[in-house]
Amino acid sequence: MKASAVWLLGVVLVPFWALAQAPANLNTITSVQVNGGTVTITGSKKANFTTFTMTDPPRLVIDISEAVFSDVPEETPVGNGTVTGIRTASYGSDESAIARVLIGYEREVETDIQATDSQLVIKVVGGAGQAVAQAPAATEKPTTDGSAAQASARADADRQAQEKATAEASARAEADRQAQEKAAAEATARAQADAEAEKERQRQRDADARAEEQRSAQAAADERKRQEEEARASAQAAADERKRQEEEARASAQAAEEERRASAQASADQKKREQEESRAAAKTAADEKRAAAQAAEEERRASAQAAKDEKRAAAQAAKDEAAEARRQREEEARAERERRQQERLAMATPRERREVASGGDSAEVSSRRKTMTLVGFQQQPGASRVFIQTNEPARYTVSEQGTAVVLELENSRIDLSNNTRPLDTSYFNSPVTKVEADADGRNVRVTIQLRQNAPVQARQDGNVISLDFQRTAR
Repeated sequence: MKASAVWLLGVVLVPFWALAQAPANLNTITSVQVNGGTVTITGSKKANFTTFTMTDPPRLVIDISEAVFSDVPEETPVGNGTVTGIRTASYGSDESAIARVLIGYEREVETDIQATDSQLVIKVVGGAGQAVAQAPAATEKPTTDGSAAQASARADADRQAQEKATAEASARAEADRQAQEKAAAEATARAQADAEAEKERQRQRDADARAEEQRSAQAAADERKRQEEEARASAQAAADERKRQEEEARASAQAAEEERRASAQASADQKKREQEESRAAAKTAADEKRAAAQAAEEERRASAQAAKDEKRAAAQAAKDEAAEARRQREEEARAERERRQQERLAMATPRERREVASGGDSAEVSSRRKTMTLVGFQQQPGASRVFIQTNEPARYTVSEQGTAVVLELENSRIDLSNNTRPLDTSYFNSPVTKVEADADGRNVRVTIQLRQNAPVQARQDGNVISLDFQRTAR
């Protein structure tokens, strides 16, 4: 049994050379140990594996993917009554590497496989029956003719069973042989593929070596070129330095010449300046003499003019005093007219405040058509003022229309279209929001829009009509 197991192991598995050193990302199998019916496979990490069984003789094949062996023998005889021996083989390379472990058994068994972080443990947990049925240990002696017939039938059945078992064993042996040949063919194909891959890698290494030689030659050429350029640059720098020194020497000589010329020019300028100062001193003395004579003449004239001015001032003072007296009388008369106007306004209703005239008696206003020359707005202490200027005193009326106050200038016109533009006063702290003037037949209408009704006081001073609106605090 042991000899046949070893022979089958040699036929099924094609041994390959072990890898000298496993890549860092492969599972490195460092030992395969047998303890009774338990086989322990130890690697560098958890195994990724597949299994299949073979018969005649019984054996279990374990393929561990991405794995290689390190210091593990290819064949380990055991013969402990359960395990006949261990064979190992490697297939592929790099990420396609496969580490195969074949375990031969004395009989057909059931196994339990457990994988830990670094070990794969295969345990025998049961066995199978005999491949061929055994004949009875003793044949009972027939006692009757019927018993003899039964014994003959049982013997025929046993013979048939033995023939059937023998046929099944032959079929299993043929199937195992075919599987072994297929495995050997696959192993040979993988070996050839690995050899071709190794040849391709060698060709690539040769190409890389040639490319590296070309790169080295190009690097040497580049280095020579760089050295030549550095030599040319050094020569150019030396030439530039000589040129710079020559230019500095010329500049130094030119600066010395310019300094000499500047010194000579400064000396000439100093002499010329002294001559000019001498002439200026003489001229100054003459100018001072003329100025003294002129000052004396101007003082005489000023004294005469002062006397005339005093006489004229006295006459003007008398004239101004008379005008002031006249203005005071006119102011008193105007105040009286305004008082009468306010009395009339106080007695009138909001919509009946028309024909409240100001500006003096009819004899003081001419019959000529008047011209409105200006519309303006001013903020006065406690009041907002809207004023209208005419070319001469004019008759006017003031009326209220809702939240608006309307002033009409009789027999008047607007000389400039600019005076018809609205005045927007809504941004001021004032009851007045807008002032707008327009022609109304032979009259001029000035409309004053208010935020709300507010007391108004109208007055005329010469050619100016003023409307004061009392301002309330915000």
